[in-house]
Amino acid sequence: MLGNKVSNQKLFQLIFDSGDEAELQGVIDLHPDVFKQENWHALGGDRNNFSVVKNQQSNPIAALIEKITNSIDATLTRKCLEAGIIPESSEAPRSINEAVDRFFGSEKEDWAIDKFRREQAKNIQVVADGPTKSTSVIIYDNGEGQHPEKFEETFLSLMKGNKTKIHFVQGKYNMGGSGALVFCGKKRYQLIASKKYDNSGKFGFTLVREHPLSMEEQKTNRETWYEYLKIDGEIPSFEIDELNLGLFERKFTTGSILKLYSYQFPSGYSGFAQELNQSINEYLFKPALPIYTVDKASRYPNNKVLSLDLFGLQRRLEKSDNEYVDDFFSWEFNNDLFGKSKVTAYVFKSKVKDQDAKSTKKNIARRFFKNNMSVIFSLNGQAHGYFTSEFITRSLKLNLLKSHLLIHVDCTEMNYDFRKELFMASRDRLKDGETTRSLRQFLAKELSKKDSALVEIEKKRKDFITSDSGDAKELLKSFTKNLPLDSDLMKLLNQTFKLELAGDKKTKKNNQKKKRQGKEKESFRPERFPTRMNLTIAEKNGIKAVSIPRGEERTITFDTDVENHYFDRVEEPGELKIALVSYTSNEEGGGDHPPVPAKIEELFNINRSSPKEGKIRVSIHPKQMMNVGDDAEIKVTLTAPGGDFEELFWTKITAPQQKKEKVPKEEPEEPLGLPEFTLVFKEKKEGQDHLSWDELEEQGISMDWNTVMYPLGKGESELERIFINIDSSVFQNFLKGYRNKSEEQYKVAENKYISSVYFHALFLYTISMNRGYVVSRKAEERNETEPVDLGEYLRDIFDNYYSTFLLNYGGMEEMMVGLAD
Repeated sequence: MLGNKVSNQKLFQLIFDSGDEAELQGVIDLHPDVFKQENWHALGGDRNNFSVVKNQQSNPIAALIEKITNSIDATLTRKCLEAGIIPESSEAPRSINEAVDRFFGSEKEDWAIDKFRREQAKNIQVVADGPTKSTSVIIYDNGEGQHPEKFEETFLSLMKGNKTKIHFVQGKYNMGGSGALVFCGKKRYQLIASKKYDNSGKFGFTLVREHPLSMEEQKTNRETWYEYLKIDGEIPSFEIDELNLGLFERKFTTGSILKLYSYQFPSGYSGFAQELNQSINEYLFKPALPIYTVDKASRYPNNKVLSLDLFGLQRRLEKSDNEYVDDFFSWEFNNDLFGKSKVTAYVFKSKVKDQDAKSTKKNIARRFFKNNMSVIFSLNGQAHGYFTSEFITRSLKLNLLKSHLLIHVDCTEMNYDFRKELFMASRDRLKDGETTRSLRQFLAKELSKKDSALVEIEKKRKDFITSDSGDAKELLKSFTKNLPLDSDLMKLLNQTFKLELAGDKKTKKNNQKKKRQGKEKESFRPERFPTRMNLTIAEKNGIKAVSIPRGEERTITFDTDVENHYFDRVEEPGELKIALVSYTSNEEGGGDHPPVPAKIEELFNINRSSPKEGKIRVSIHPKQMMNVGDDAEIKVTLTAPGGDFEELFWTKITAPQQKKEKVPKEEPEEPLGLPEFTLVFKEKKEGQDHLSWDELEEQGISMDWNTVMYPLGKGESELERIFINIDSSVFQNFLKGYRNKSEEQYKVAENKYISSVYFHALFLYTISMNRGYVVSRKAEERNETEPVDLGEYLRDIFDNYYSTFLLNYGGMEEMMVGLAD
């Protein structure tokens, strides 16, 4: 008994049953003899722990993920101990994937089936408690558990490195687990309870909080600290067989359970089974084990779905029945910059079933981009940092895909030295340094190559909405006729667009190119498994060989008939193996030849893309150690159940090629090469080259009554086209000023609207870009800012009264004189 008033078991139940911070504080106030200051001890044994705790995750969801990751670690550690293996020993698994394979075996294959996955997910649960406006979080795992006397070495330690010698866990220093404390209400209460997996020892518990500074302490202390509860010098404990703690279809017997009181979720998290489930799926892109998120009927009596299992965003995206994903494909990179990495891109559909394009876009954002992560960098399946959609527009220059593209970069096999410079210790964001910038540049270069699948998709979408209109071209010529060519405005335009006088010639060439490309290709018929693979290079004397200039890259193509997702699909995936057969050095100066390298990676940087319409592309870049005249024989193997396919070929390093200097050609004087405009109407106009709102929305650009225009750029370095909404409420209201307007008056009014919008958008875009402005705004539902591309920024400006001002007070009369005649 404690002070002859409350037992340890009763005390635990009072603490655990408190729904939120206010209820818990009531329990503490009722038992001053238990919660007296002498019973509180500094977390990690150090009163200077505040800086360690507060400098963790900046986001409450990322902080919560660390708790779940610890539960996965504890579950794998339990399996290791049950197998009679010391987790720190050399017999233990060397990676998380190896641990799952060894300890779960064929059982993990069953997790593709809902019934078996959900049964496993019950071992790690994230459960909601308390009132909806002050939600507390319970995290349970049926893992290793701890004896009460070991709490201070494990749960309550900081920077101790108690898992540094265990290779198959994510956490190392026990820092991340403390990050969630700063989001626990105002007083930072967190309950920790546990019992050892083998049922030995007692069930122990403690309470952690931020130390409340007294008036005297406030005068002498700059910072407070975090502390935990001990009673009579010990972690309180008691005997149990099982406890009913409100878990989903589970009684607590062993393992660990935490409770975070009045957790400070971002706005918009109305339920665990949906909102939080989606966020955890994003941050745990490919978790080792499935998890349950559980809400309660007492909190949401009208919610029919109160519990949902989750197994990571990757599995959701790659499910064959995912109605939102249009396609996905991957690249494997191996180079001197970072070592190995696999990058996978997921492209979403513009319209899904009965949804219109706008609803589809909204649902995609809600389901897959809840945390604004467009490029996810993961380690062992957990997101450690991300880029927003600004990478899609600014670096890849794929403006039409910014809301319909998600990229995953697997950093697990990257070189350790590179990786440690990439991520912050908090594991929730990238460092803003040279390493991150170099990786960003590499990804931008590789993913935006001309033959990239992403570039081709962007081009198809752009071609659909940028078909040439004769009327628009003639009108643009009329607009530009009166522009003073020697003015500062023209100089500004020339700096941006490099105005050329060969517009018609370019158009002619493009038309000829389109005609050449117009020949229909034979449709590709994919097989689930390959039946052939051929290297498409010429043979000489029965030998296939390619020349690679030193310091340059060569891409070779393999012809096959396997489906596009062969390397990436969850069930029965294949693999492309590239190996070194032999190597002959042409090193000058005589002496012993260097030993033949064991791996091809010692001689070449090699990138591989997933199959695309029967083509597999492999890029080979010789490393600096290779000299002109060196030869290497390479074997490429495409795996298949009925027998692998192999190709052998030679590479020879040749002298670097001399680049020819381009001589500029004199061009005849022709119309200005300004970006064109396209008129958009609510509905499609038959027989005219106009677009409808829906057609534009399907390619990634939103337009409605409130939208005046949208400038489409290639990244933010080039303005390609301006879409002008003729059915905008701004223009329709402007027309009301013309009573009984004739057709001629309507045309003049329309021309004034088009020219005002076009030229103001043109110059605002140009000035903003030339001045190097980077625009950002406050993110919805998140206490942070997010970058916005210039197109969206200017669309917002025109939507908010600016265009009304232009039409009524802007004064385009001088330019309109020639148009009215």
